[in-house]
Amino acid sequence: MSFDAAKHMDGTALRIGVVGCGYWGMNYVRIFNELPHASVVAVCEKRLDRLEEVVRRGPGVHLTTELDELLESDVDAVVICTEATTHYTIARQCLLAGKHVLVEKPITTAVEQAEELSRLAQVCSKVLMVGHTFVYNAGVRKVKECIRRDQSRIYYLHACRTNLGPIRHDVNALWDLATHDIAIFNYLLDNLPEWVSAIGVKVLRNCREDVGFITLGYQDGIVGHIHVSWADPNKAREVVVVCSDKRVVFDDLNALEQVRIYEKGIRPADDEPLNYGEHRLQIRDGDILSPKIPISEPLKEQCRHFLECCKDGHRPLTSGEEGADVLRVLAAVDESVMAKGARIEVTRNGSPSYTPA
Repeated sequence: MSFDAAKHMDGTALRIGVVGCGYWGMNYVRIFNELPHASVVAVCEKRLDRLEEVVRRGPGVHLTTELDELLESDVDAVVICTEATTHYTIARQCLLAGKHVLVEKPITTAVEQAEELSRLAQVCSKVLMVGHTFVYNAGVRKVKECIRRDQSRIYYLHACRTNLGPIRHDVNALWDLATHDIAIFNYLLDNLPEWVSAIGVKVLRNCREDVGFITLGYQDGIVGHIHVSWADPNKAREVVVVCSDKRVVFDDLNALEQVRIYEKGIRPADDEPLNYGEHRLQIRDGDILSPKIPISEPLKEQCRHFLECCKDGHRPLTSGEEGADVLRVLAAVDESVMAKGARIEVTRNGSPSYTPA
């Protein structure tokens, strides 16, 4: 991707517009105003009380309730923080208006829409990025470093993301919560799953699934499992990778030891089997380590990466293509839930678009 970034080369700030100013929208307003070479100059929000909150936190921002008015202003890039069902329409309108786009996850609610937005961004020579924030989390990046720096074989991964709500009204719990862990798994493995099997239930008698169990089959026999829930009083945000010689745990709720490495594992021995079908096993018992994790705010790292891509024309780590990849998995999850857990193949658009990072 390339585009004329000359007007940003003189150090002037990229002018940011934010569409949707709920919890995440306000965070984006704060972060982009804290980052050098960026300034939030316009906010679009239907709720007047939220616009008043923007004024209270920082005057001088152009406020509007109409997207067309924001797009007709001098903003260079737009951050979309509205309900998922509106992402496609708003992102398409922004790209056609010549704006770079950062859209909250999921990028859209349909694979075809995400693919169209990616093509449109290329045609318009604009950056399209999706907010898979955990890919920019220093703890998740440390996990990838730990499992990739030697020849340790990955056996399986599992993730747990539970809490009492908050219940969303645009997507179910699997689309709301599992999106994070699917993006994390794809990032750690540099690939998409080949198949999924999923169960979703409506324990709260809601119109959408509020509890889900997802199994994902990756290449080389690697299996991932994800549990999500809006109905569990125990809040959990954990990803575990079990390898042949270590177990690596990412606990987003543990501020002191966000990553722990258990240098323990089991693998087949290199010598001959005892008899047909039976192999010796080597058991490794080592230390438990808590590596130092750089202090950073993942959302700020994500926004900083967006600014760099807008300036240099680089493809984002979580581009529209990666957003579409996650949707391909979620589409298979939906199909499996409808089929009561049947194994569903994950469709691919040619070769996997996920690139190692």
